Amino acid sequence: MANAQSHDADVYYVPHHSKWPFVGSIGLFVLMLGVIFWFNGSDTAFWIFVAGLVLMAYTLFGWFGDVIRESEAGLYNKQVDASFRQGMIWFIFSEVMLFAAFFGALFYIRVFVLPWISGEGHGALGNEFLWGGYITGWPEDGPADLGGEFSTLSPFGLPLINTIILLTSGLTLTIAHHAMVVGERQKVLTWLGATIALGLIFCGVQAYEYWFAWNELNLRIDSGIYGATFYMLTGFHGLHVVLGTIMLIVIWLRVLKGHFTPQKHFGFEAVAWYWHFVDVVWLALFLFVYVL
Repeated sequence: MANAQSHDADVYYVPHHSKWPFVGSIGLFVLMLGVIFWFNGSDTAFWIFVAGLVLMAYTLFGWFGDVIRESEAGLYNKQVDASFRQGMIWFIFSEVMLFAAFFGALFYIRVFVLPWISGEGHGALGNEFLWGGYITGWPEDGPADLGGEFSTLSPFGLPLINTIILLTSGLTLTIAHHAMVVGERQKVLTWLGATIALGLIFCGVQAYEYWFAWNELNLRIDSGIYGATFYMLTGFHGLHVVLGTIMLIVIWLRVLKGHFTPQKHFGFEAVAWYWHFVDVVWLALFLFVYVL
């Protein structure tokens, strides 16, 4: 990291060297190696996986720590700020594409695959060639009845509660952002803390929902195509809420330390963008996974 006094504010700041891409690559390799060994029943898989997680955590803390120190040292000009904004936009776009693939899979299964298997569009005896006697429906575990009978969660129970929680968290974060713009730091801490609390509550409610669905409703990840898509979509979203909550906690600690100003607070804005994206994805999940 260069000295702030020796850096020309008109020059785009580029670090002279960084070990983090190299360390992060090793961490990802070890992490994926642990997953591969885990899938193949290796006794050492767990510890390899944990080693990968530790390396990735070390990389993230170190890399983002360097960025924070460089930012607070005044090394970033408007061009660097614009680069960060473009990078965050592309990152969120990649996340949009990820969930678009998941929702696309759900759409393809429900609109095309299940009707094809039941013989729709293939004549009166079409399903005899695909799966004899099968009649489609949704929610569905498929013609092989994988996982046995299961029940689904009512959308107007825990899912509705979590919808209200996330929408409320979007409101509290917006209030915190407005307080940041006008320089009311204590108000930022209060409303940002409320957003963090709501994120943690959401995670707790979803954990209980999973326990209830798995143990009381027999809705498991191997409950045919419905179980697979249900846990894939809600699980990946839940992971994003966990990561978003961790980011909000980091931002709260930075605000507490006196970081950010009303004019320069893109770190706060970036996390707010991410959190609002997570909110929008949940609304789509609530509609297409729980209601329809």
